[in-house]
Amino acid sequence: MQMISCQSSFSLPHLVCRPDPDLPICVEQTVLVWFPLAFLWLCAPWHFANLCKKSAKAPLSKLHICKQRFVFVQMVVMLCQECVRRRPRCVDSGSLFVFWLLQVLCAVFQFQTLLRDALNKVLTPALTAPHLPVLRIIACICCFGQNDQYDSTFMVIKGFKRPLVQEDMWDLNEKDSTQAFCQGFEEVMAKELIKARCSLQKKQNKRKTKSDHQNGLAKGVSQDVLVMKEKKKKKKDSESEYPNSWLVPTIAKTSKAVLLESAFLKLIQDLLSFASPQLLKLMISFTQDKSSHAWTGYLYAVLLLVVAFLQSVILQQYFQRCFILGMKVRTSLMAAVYKKALVVSNDSRKESTAGEIVNLMSADAQRFNDVTNFIHLLWSCPLQIILAIAFLWIELGPSVLAGLLVMVLMVPINGWLATKSRGFQMENMKFKDKRMKIINDILNGIKVLKYYAWESSFEAQVQEIREKELKVKRKFAYLSSVSTFIFSCAPAIVSLATFAVFVSVSPDNILDAEKAFTSISLFNILRFPLAMLPQLISIMVQTAVSKKRLEKFLSGDDLDTMAITRDDSHSAAVSMTDGTYAWERDTEPVLKNVSLDIKPGRLVAVVGAVGSGKTSLISALLGELHSLKGHINIKGSVAFVPQQAWIQNATVMDNILFGSYLDEERYRSVVDACALGPDLDLLPGRDQTEIGEKGINLSGGQKQRVSLARAVYSSADVYLLDDPLSAVDSHVGKHLFERVIGPTGLLKDKTRILVTHGISFLPYVDEIVVLVNGVVSEVGSYDGLRASKGAFSEFLETYGKEESSNEYIFVFTIFVFFVFSMRLRKNSSVRSKKDSGDKKGQRLIEKETMETGRVKFSVYLQYLRSMGWCFITWSFLFYFIQNVAFIGQNLWLSDWTEDSVEYFNTTYPNHIRDMRIGVFGALGLAQGFLVFLGTILLADGSISASRTLHTSLLSNILKVPMVFFDTTPSGRIVNRFAKDIFTVDEIIPMSFRSCILCLLGVLGTLFVICLATPIFTAVVVPMAVIYCFVQRFYVATSRQLRRLDSVSRSPIYSHFGETVSGISVIRAYGHQQRFLKQNEDTIDQNLKSVYPWIVSNRWLAMRLEFLGNLVVFFSALFAVISRDSLNSGLVGLSISYALNVTQTLNWLVRMTSELETNIVAVERVREYAEIKNEAPWITSNRPPDDWPTAGNIHFENYKVRYRPELDLILHGITCDIQSTEKIGIVGRTGAGKSSLTNCLFRIIEASEGQILIDGIDISTLGLHDLRSRLTIIPQDPVLFSGTLRMNLDPFEKSSDEEIWSVLELAHLKDYVRGLPTGLQHEVSEGGENLSVGQRQLLCLARALLRKSRILILDEATAAVDLETDDLIQNTIRTEFSHCTVLTIAHRLNTILDSSRVMVLDSGKIVEFDSPSVLLNNKQGHFYAMAKDAGIRGGETSKPTDISTDL
Repeated sequence: MQMISCQSSFSLPHLVCRPDPDLPICVEQTVLVWFPLAFLWLCAPWHFANLCKKSAKAPLSKLHICKQRFVFVQMVVMLCQECVRRRPRCVDSGSLFVFWLLQVLCAVFQFQTLLRDALNKVLTPALTAPHLPVLRIIACICCFGQNDQYDSTFMVIKGFKRPLVQEDMWDLNEKDSTQAFCQGFEEVMAKELIKARCSLQKKQNKRKTKSDHQNGLAKGVSQDVLVMKEKKKKKKDSESEYPNSWLVPTIAKTSKAVLLESAFLKLIQDLLSFASPQLLKLMISFTQDKSSHAWTGYLYAVLLLVVAFLQSVILQQYFQRCFILGMKVRTSLMAAVYKKALVVSNDSRKESTAGEIVNLMSADAQRFNDVTNFIHLLWSCPLQIILAIAFLWIELGPSVLAGLLVMVLMVPINGWLATKSRGFQMENMKFKDKRMKIINDILNGIKVLKYYAWESSFEAQVQEIREKELKVKRKFAYLSSVSTFIFSCAPAIVSLATFAVFVSVSPDNILDAEKAFTSISLFNILRFPLAMLPQLISIMVQTAVSKKRLEKFLSGDDLDTMAITRDDSHSAAVSMTDGTYAWERDTEPVLKNVSLDIKPGRLVAVVGAVGSGKTSLISALLGELHSLKGHINIKGSVAFVPQQAWIQNATVMDNILFGSYLDEERYRSVVDACALGPDLDLLPGRDQTEIGEKGINLSGGQKQRVSLARAVYSSADVYLLDDPLSAVDSHVGKHLFERVIGPTGLLKDKTRILVTHGISFLPYVDEIVVLVNGVVSEVGSYDGLRASKGAFSEFLETYGKEESSNEYIFVFTIFVFFVFSMRLRKNSSVRSKKDSGDKKGQRLIEKETMETGRVKFSVYLQYLRSMGWCFITWSFLFYFIQNVAFIGQNLWLSDWTEDSVEYFNTTYPNHIRDMRIGVFGALGLAQGFLVFLGTILLADGSISASRTLHTSLLSNILKVPMVFFDTTPSGRIVNRFAKDIFTVDEIIPMSFRSCILCLLGVLGTLFVICLATPIFTAVVVPMAVIYCFVQRFYVATSRQLRRLDSVSRSPIYSHFGETVSGISVIRAYGHQQRFLKQNEDTIDQNLKSVYPWIVSNRWLAMRLEFLGNLVVFFSALFAVISRDSLNSGLVGLSISYALNVTQTLNWLVRMTSELETNIVAVERVREYAEIKNEAPWITSNRPPDDWPTAGNIHFENYKVRYRPELDLILHGITCDIQSTEKIGIVGRTGAGKSSLTNCLFRIIEASEGQILIDGIDISTLGLHDLRSRLTIIPQDPVLFSGTLRMNLDPFEKSSDEEIWSVLELAHLKDYVRGLPTGLQHEVSEGGENLSVGQRQLLCLARALLRKSRILILDEATAAVDLETDDLIQNTIRTEFSHCTVLTIAHRLNTILDSSRVMVLDSGKIVEFDSPSVLLNNKQGHFYAMAKDAGIRGGETSKPTDISTDL
């Protein structure tokens, strides 16, 4: 660049004070040259420091080469910068762009001089001429990003052309991934938690000292007073008995760099916002002074544009950082909650149900995400208020103190509002938790609800809680309306007080345009922090509630990892010394003084009655119980098979491998040993078939065998087997014992602890442990215990065969099983050849459907209809009138400023002054009241919409067919009730209200500007077109990104629910890290759609704010052009309005796009509210009240399939079952036993044929009429959160006497009487505080209470010991003697006294006759099964050997 010696002066006046101003040559050739270079040099070190961290190079692009060519002629620094920034995903240098922009701006003056000299025919150096065009080209090139793939414009264009899909999302940078941020967060959290715990300990010590002192002084005080004080104290203590005030410091320390950076940007933006009122003041002064040069006005117009543009750039940079930080904070909290759920102790776990934890991950984490966007307003709002008052003082003097006084008076009102809001918010979250808890219960037990026709009872429970939740929400909304009224009035009252005092204190104080509109623009700036304060208070209150909830959960006690040692020097593989264990810290121990020493490689059986502590012993060995005393040591790794199999929503192979690598040979041997080969042949995709949530598409036996196969494949050292043979057929059970568990099985060299209720395997175990009421009563070998003549010996005498028959008992007759397997393999191989190209049903869980394109107008209409047209019409009308009042107030002020001209150098009349003040104040107060009324009506409307949408969703979900729950992960349904209903409740009403206010605000602004400068209408039309285009362009992308966010959020909840249900299995195998990684990956998939949404928001904001800045520029420009025909009041009015439009316009588009992206929640709720229902609950064809009177059942050519695309599972069943007959139903796993019972309840509808009960075709009845007249005791004992009484009689139709009576018959009366609260005893989620046997007995009690004529027992006694099984069978024989009973059984002894036995195979009846006839048919299926179970032909008396089944 050419440098010429500076010979001219720096003096400006003679060059500026003329119509064509210029800068001195010396300034142009020194200051304007060195200023951009100085900026570049200052930025270079920081730029190099950031860029040198990268290592790999990105491929060269044409755009990059083009830049290099232009940059090459510049300084070495710029060349180096360009070279260094060729990195993967590296954005172009902002400092270089600013440098080139400054170069262009500074070169304008040089170019102006060049043109002037050329016009004056003064010769200039030839090289100078192309300088400015070259700079412009470079600056334009630098405007574009180098890497289109990661450019936001590229993403928005792609989203406009076609709906985006997950594959279009950018890969996350490593620093933005869940793992990267969570690592730092967890390190800081651990330190802060230690500090908080120390602080809590000190407080507790102080409190204890104080209470001891007070107790000494309390003698003589009334006992009642002391009790009341104690109760209050306990309540207060329980609320604060956890470490608190550590979460916010953790977040602050983890992200302090971003917080400081964003704070700096916010500070600059706040300071720049006060430049505009000063420029407005100069502009009004310019229009009043007709002698000033025209270029002055143009300069002010350009400066207004530049200041507004700088504000926009800085504000968007600030928002970008805040939104990304919010995303990271939410991610960290979700990951922390998940990690805590993996390690939380039983005490802490009891306090938070799965539903509550889902709320922590959805609602509470989201609140922290939201608050980070506003966190800097805590200091920014007061700063803006202070600066505004300072500038107002300059304009209006001490009279501004009147306005300040008004603001100070509002502080106590704020405090009161905040306190009340906090209380409502806490109450609201409690109801939300309760609601989600019941929703989770409903989803987990939906099959039982349908069996018992209990849907309406649980729907009523949810609706009752929902009504309470909405009642609190209405109170909160009304309180918010009061807050809105106060802060809507605030700017008007503050300006009124200030102007009134200003004109009243002295007759010389006359309000002119310069003072009035500079003050109004300052009041408009003041309006934002004052309007934001109530919203900020509300958000802070909500976040404070969420903070407490998160702190309470995250600071809860973890499982004691030191409770179990792993010392390999011990001789015993498993040793427990004097162990006393309880499920919770303050409860009675379930194991007392237990001592065990189990040698390596031994098979130990644990036996005992229901509730004796068998499962508790296994849980203690897993470290799941609270240790009161004692010690446990385990040598080596552990594998665990729970009593109720835990199956993941994955393929069969993935469930067996469970994260281990695939060894084909070992895998095949495990599948074969666990008898899974025939089952895999039946599945559409063999071991690649997807299993639904909770193993929904597998039978109980198949689930248990997959669970066992997982354990065997893990090749652990110690195996804890909690009754794995309790749900399998006898021949399969023997096969499993022989091939897997027993002395000759795959695990023969491993240490095995087997909990069992069957006694046929006991002679072949190395040692037997007998438990009675949590105490080890006997330990020894089978022969030793029999010889001891103790409790075990008596048990065997009652239920066992003579010793001489033991050899016969254990003859493994697997011929039938082998024949079954070969036939199934043959059939499936024929079928697989036929269907090899089409794996029907291989994929059970389909990908979640997602709408594409624009949100249908019908969705908006549905939400508006849900709100109510009356509410909408009146609220819009009130808001419209409020906007008219606002415009009227400002026009009145404009007219008021003209008084300064009219009454110049004369006394200002008092009545004119009073009239001006009165009308100005009245219009201000009117705005407040109108906004208040509009907000109240909208609040009522939004609550009505929330109620309607939730009711329709809940009602429909309870009426959809069972197949929907089989194929839909519960996480998707929970997502509807959690995140989507939260959006409908809280976010959409706010967006809707903001849309109305912003739209009216923009229209009002354009109206005022057009009124002041009619020529502005020429600009309005093209700008409106551009605005609409940009908005449509953006919303297509934003909306789809929101949908992707919602869809990718569901797997997070599904994975979490799955983890919680299998937590003991995950801990036992030590797979916590793998599941944490899987959770991080699932969250990362969600972040991939969140991050582009944030970036697209910034993309939109920059373009819209630029349009708003053009409105400011054109209003100022036209004011300069028309200054001879305009008065200063109108100029001030139009520009002050224009200064406000940038923010309003930005908020309008943001809120409309927010509304469209959030209305997706209504779309998603509607999707599940419109799923096709099962048959009606009640129809016009009602059966008689006493139906069925006899209990006759007739199947006629009955065929059924699970889903339309799958094969038949029952092939033309035809049979007659007479009244009071007792029918036993047997068959191999997958034969169709449970499907047959499902058909009776119409869980599955017929493809062909019919079922008649007492002559009535059940397909003609309403489902509730049918299901309420039948009774089933299901295979899985499902209980719900609530009282014992509610679990037995949710409709409260029975008296307490009747309930106690059935509990006695179910052998639970003594247990329930022993509970402190009796029938009101709280059952925990899933009935976890009861043993599986006790749960099954409660299910029996339910059945007894219903008193129906038809009873179905679906493997009902699989989980109870033999003695309890015998008691149950006796109860059924006596209490249901007048009923028709269908029994699906694995223990053949339970059906040997049946009237007839139905043998099913592959969905067909192969045998159906009395047990004696079937046992004498030595070629029959039943004979083979009986022989396999050790039952001799012709024996119809109670068999002595009973084996449990899979």
